[in-house]
Amino acid sequence: MENTDEHEDGVMEGLHAGPGERLRAARETAGLTLDQVAADTRIPVRHLETIEAGKFGSLPGRTYAVGFSRTYAKLVGLDQDEIVAQVRDELGVESAEHYEASAGAYEPGDPNRAPTGGLVWMSLVAVVLLLAGGYMFYNSFLSPSADLPAQVAEGDSDAQTTDGEGDQQSAAADVDPNGAVVFSAQGTAWVRFNDADGNRLYEAEMSEGQSFTVPADAQGPVLITGRPDLLNITIGGKPVPKISEELTTVVDVPVSAQALLDRTPAPTAEPEGE
Repeated sequence: MENTDEHEDGVMEGLHAGPGERLRAARETAGLTLDQVAADTRIPVRHLETIEAGKFGSLPGRTYAVGFSRTYAKLVGLDQDEIVAQVRDELGVESAEHYEASAGAYEPGDPNRAPTGGLVWMSLVAVVLLLAGGYMFYNSFLSPSADLPAQVAEGDSDAQTTDGEGDQQSAAADVDPNGAVVFSAQGTAWVRFNDADGNRLYEAEMSEGQSFTVPADAQGPVLITGRPDLLNITIGGKPVPKISEELTTVVDVPVSAQALLDRTPAPTAEPEGE
């Protein structure tokens, strides 16, 4: 009877445990050390310790927290979707607590933080001076625009655009579509490469200088990452445009040589004010 009660208590305790505690318990039950888990999952030990401590908000980002936890759960035999759901709940709680703490630190009703009358007047004077300076600058330099010499001869703009497109087409034509596709990190970036059947080809937190070559026999290789802006790409040793120049999450982006060459380069943003 006592054994039955102890088993029921253990089950209830497991149901109420956080994802970090569950992963740690499963690892210990499997007789694995953190170093062994790190070697099998390619997740750094410091991140494994953070996960087991339940400090998911301290990981590099939400994508890393979810991806690392899913990989860890798979290794130790826990339900991956269940662990990920718990991790997302934990991240939601951490975000709410952070918001409440920030809101309390700048409570609008605190008279001690209200600006003084002198500071208000100084701010108004500064705004007036700024507006007056802007008006004078406009009248002196921008208003007589008809007197300014033409900066670009007619037809030059079209010629430059055509030349730029021609350079891109020429560069693409020089790349061997059968060449090896290599991703190299210019910073810390978590990546996962799968084939068309969802089988993992490579998963790791790449550090600056590390690289990964997509297997030549991989069928329909795709990439998942939250930092495509940190991944340089070469095909047959020749650079091609990145997946994205911005910090964003991309999922199942085709990364075969032909797929990368078929991508349309994103337009270059013009400087503001021109």
